[in-house]
Amino acid sequence: MKLHLIFIGNKFIYNTPLKEYIIRKIEQKTDYINSITYFKESDNSLFLYLEHELNASSKLIIVTTKQNFSTIGKLICTVTSDNQILKENMLIPSNSSVFDNGSYLLEYKDSMVNVLHVDEMQKFPEILLQSQDSTATIHIFEEDKDSAVAILSPIAQTFDVNIDIVNLIDGWLRVDIVSKKYGNISKFIHSAKHLLPSKLIPASNIVHYIIETLSANNKKITFAESCSGGLLSYYFTKENGASKILEGSLVTYSNELKENWLAVEQSILKEFGAVSSEVVLQMSEGALNVSNADYAISISGIAGDTGGTLEKPVGSVFIGVRTKTMHKEIHLNLKGDRNYIQAQSVLFAVKMLVLIDKEMFF
Repeated sequence: MKLHLIFIGNKFIYNTPLKEYIIRKIEQKTDYINSITYFKESDNSLFLYLEHELNASSKLIIVTTKQNFSTIGKLICTVTSDNQILKENMLIPSNSSVFDNGSYLLEYKDSMVNVLHVDEMQKFPEILLQSQDSTATIHIFEEDKDSAVAILSPIAQTFDVNIDIVNLIDGWLRVDIVSKKYGNISKFIHSAKHLLPSKLIPASNIVHYIIETLSANNKKITFAESCSGGLLSYYFTKENGASKILEGSLVTYSNELKENWLAVEQSILKEFGAVSSEVVLQMSEGALNVSNADYAISISGIAGDTGGTLEKPVGSVFIGVRTKTMHKEIHLNLKGDRNYIQAQSVLFAVKMLVLIDKEMFF
């Protein structure tokens, strides 16, 4: 049964941080969100839409404001021939099977609907619609999709699971696993890890996995960023536990700061340019030298939408990764708009990190 998320209220259209927060909370507790629909408070088509969804064997999560919470309840009661009653200081449909402060769950025919009221800077209500599927996610590196399918499909059949493989960037596959009725996800992952011991990480969140692994080994990391503008640092600091392993990040857009903060040689900048393998090599070295870190990642490039040349077009990105004993640099020619190029740069940087120390990360 597919999960539909319905936002009702202008704030969920225009308040992007609030909307993204709600989606994150729901994804933590439920199945994959198949579709998201937005309605303004004054949208007259809402009633017919709710009527259709409630009669269509759906799983629905409806998010609205506290002000409109009882109004949505009235619409649902009209569809389901019910009436509202007062429970826990809330007006909710009398047929609601489970309810909590700011949230109720209603079963109607073959549909289930969880209505929540969410407002900015308020405690998030309990999500009562729980996941019914057993799921897991793994990540595979340095393997193309066709090869991964050939390797994993027989195991998936053996252990009665479905797999969905998505290419995040070159050399990094995300594999989502869903158990069938008699499936065994843990045995599937164990067998897959046996076949791909230095390529598979059994974790849904790679950055959180890196944080936990570095922390367990008492290791630290630091970053030196240019075109990514701190996005790599954000990828880590948005996860719990980042303070245990992150020494800090230097965002050095100008050549002057690359020289003064990271000790990049002026002659190297003049000869090769800020966007070069030679510069990211010295950026990662400088970041390691000014910190107490064990690993350093550096990024410099042209994210666009302007600034490219024939020799170094928009999307030219250099990334360096360094430990105390080795280093590696790569040159990428990425495609997309400014934000997508920055995001791809960060993913490649994360991939380079886990591959430079396979013994620890795999």
